[in-house]
Amino acid sequence: MSQIAQYRGTGKRKTSIARVILRPGDGGTWVNGRTIEEYFPRAALRTMATAPLRVAGVEGRFDIRARLQGGGPTGQAGALRHGIARALVEADPELRTALKREGFLTRDARIVERKKAGLHKARKAPQFSKR
Repeated sequence: MSQIAQYRGTGKRKTSIARVILRPGDGGTWVNGRTIEEYFPRAALRTMATAPLRVAGVEGRFDIRARLQGGGPTGQAGALRHGIARALVEADPELRTALKREGFLTRDARIVERKKAGLHKARKAPQFSKR
C-alpha cells in the first residue's frame, strides 16, 4: 500500500482556526465538507483564501481539504490562507521566501481586546462628571 503525499498546515486568524491538508491532485477544494464556492459565497473571500496558491504558481496542482472552526467568514478566510501557505512551505521549502514576502506566513495577531472591570467596553470609560 503506497502512501499518497500529503502536507498539513494550521492557520489562525482572530478566533478562527483552519486545519488544512494539501494532496497532489486537480485543484478540488473542500471546506467543512462543502465546496469553497458554497462555503464562501463572496468572491473576495475565496480570492483571499486561495491567494498563496497563485503566488506559489501551483493553482490546480493540489487538492485542498480544510476544517474551519470559530470566528466569522473573514477570519475563517484569513485562517485558511495562513494554513494553505504553511502547508505549501511544508510541500516545497523553496516557496517560503515568496510566501513570506507576501505576508502569508505571518499570523494576524489582532484579536478582540477583553472587557476591563469598571469600564463599559475594553477602553470606553464611564462619562466623567465634575459635580
